[in-house]
Amino acid sequence: MKIYDISQEVFSCRVYPGDPKPKKTKLFSTENGDLYNLTAFQMCAHNGTHLDAPFHFLGDGKTVDAIPLEKVVGEAFVFEHRGILTARDAENLMDRAKKQNAEAAKRILLKGDAEVSLEAARVFASSGILLLGNESQTVGPENAPMAVHLALLGAEVILLEGICLSDVSEGVYFLNAAPLNLAGADGAPCRALLMAFSDR
Repeated sequence: MKIYDISQEVFSCRVYPGDPKPKKTKLFSTENGDLYNLTAFQMCAHNGTHLDAPFHFLGDGKTVDAIPLEKVVGEAFVFEHRGILTARDAENLMDRAKKQNAEAAKRILLKGDAEVSLEAARVFASSGILLLGNESQTVGPENAPMAVHLALLGAEVILLEGICLSDVSEGVYFLNAAPLNLAGADGAPCRALLMAFSDR
């Protein structure tokens, strides 16, 4: 088995424009003569590699602690795309994923500089996928992400944003993207991992 860490390092991670950056505070340090090292940190729930819960855009949507773990842990399909993902692209992707592995087709991870169009989001939402992941810090256009988020989160598709897939080939993997258990939160950071059970 090969394990791919597809998460960003927290303190140097990418941040959506306008969101606060993670901060680290050294409370105690053995270098300063303290008995131990102790670090505190502060961050936005959507910094770096993170999940969006429906509550992120929907006032009556599920919060991150209410997301069933089956949505974020299980087989997944990695698909490489650059540019705007159209409805036809999404349909072709779903057909290909289902032919390879019907269970993996429920969790789609987009590799590359891909932007999900509203039409593609509607295809994913109607197909019944559980999770959609991408490498950028937001699904859809960065300057107008709301419509795409509403289409996906409204269908209870969990969004895994800010993943790192440069070392991962297209295909089927086992995904573990369990979020921090933050009660009442609209999202949460996670240490996302992909596992390959055969040589790739």
